[in-house]
Amino acid sequence: MIHSCKRKHADYHLTKEAALNEELNYSHYKADTNTWKQYIDGSADIIKWLKDLGVEYFDVEPLGSGARTWHLFKCRGDAVINKVLAPKAKENGADIVTSTEVTKLITENGAVTGVELKNLENNEVSTVNGKHIILATGGYLNNKKLIADYTNYDANQLIPVNSNKNTGDGLSLAWNAGAQRYAMGMAMLFGGYIKDPYRPIYVYRYDELNGAANQQLLLWVNETGKRFVNEEVVDNFAEAGNALFTQNEFYTILDQATVDHLQNDSLYKPMGTYDYHDTKLPHLQEEIDDELAKNPKYLTKADNIEELAKKLNLPDLPATVKHYNEQAHAGKDEDFGMNAKFMIPVEKGPVYVIKQGVGAFCNMGGLKINLDNQVLDLDGAPIKGLYAVSNDAAGMLIGDTYGPNMPGTKAGYCFFSGKHVADVISEK
Repeated sequence: MIHSCKRKHADYHLTKEAALNEELNYSHYKADTNTWKQYIDGSADIIKWLKDLGVEYFDVEPLGSGARTWHLFKCRGDAVINKVLAPKAKENGADIVTSTEVTKLITENGAVTGVELKNLENNEVSTVNGKHIILATGGYLNNKKLIADYTNYDANQLIPVNSNKNTGDGLSLAWNAGAQRYAMGMAMLFGGYIKDPYRPIYVYRYDELNGAANQQLLLWVNETGKRFVNEEVVDNFAEAGNALFTQNEFYTILDQATVDHLQNDSLYKPMGTYDYHDTKLPHLQEEIDDELAKNPKYLTKADNIEELAKKLNLPDLPATVKHYNEQAHAGKDEDFGMNAKFMIPVEKGPVYVIKQGVGAFCNMGGLKINLDNQVLDLDGAPIKGLYAVSNDAAGMLIGDTYGPNMPGTKAGYCFFSGKHVADVISEK
């Protein structure tokens, strides 16, 4: 969401023109200019509209060196949806139906006139007719086949950190009704994420060990133990994800001195995407010890680097760490140009390695829309009665990489596009 705001010690101002140019340049002009103009023009009104409904903000933050546009909600999105928006919708006569699947869009003479529903509890099928059908199904990040077919990501390395319900249902319904497939291929990556096949993904979302592994500029190595990037890339979480996907596997390496520093002294840098406001990781050692007691597949401990390399078959790791430590002590990264203050030697045993995948919040795209959010067919004409919002339609805003330089734009577009469609329909 684009804004101008005043905080205690500084004024922050972002013009519409600067925001538009930044987003178009970031997307290499794959984003639709008019869709961005419309969204930017309406952004301040959406922020105010949500506030008037009762949504509470507690801060507006940047990510890394990006613009200060990330509006943080008190009690996060759960409170916005379940404490404000859902009750308001029910208050105004909306029915919220769960355990129900839309199995088909009903069409007549090229127009969408209703939906076919299946009750997942008893498998009963029913139909609901309507002049305006809005798809808001969140995209396809949890559909491995669509990821494999339409993106360049390794679906086995990609770790969706979401509700697990974004399976592309709305997109498939629209494509079957003649909609144009558009702007597939971009996931909102956010760098590394603990790869544990035996526990639910969400348990690591605010885990201190997970945060240390991919937000604290520690040493990253690939499947042979070689370093492959300036770890400062974590300041742009989408670019970090891109960099990590250049490797078959990757690991974070840290020693006991680093664990002690993060727990007892301070973070090396702010925690980026983690919305984390403590200055330390006070439970880090406890988390490590608890996890090691479970014999996890993603976490390995050894007395020294040589032992660690043998345990995980990382033949280049001893030479990598030796060279990295020499550069850290010399105060200059000759390999990748990392800021010397972030080069933390790996010397004091025991040492730990954390195996990760590439985390992702969501994907954006799948359907092409016009400025009324009507879904377009293969010829670019609107399909009467069919609309799309949020991630299903957000391919209009992006290129091949999400822009954390303007954080909050995806969530902001969810609110903007939903209200915009409601306004469009109410005027028909």
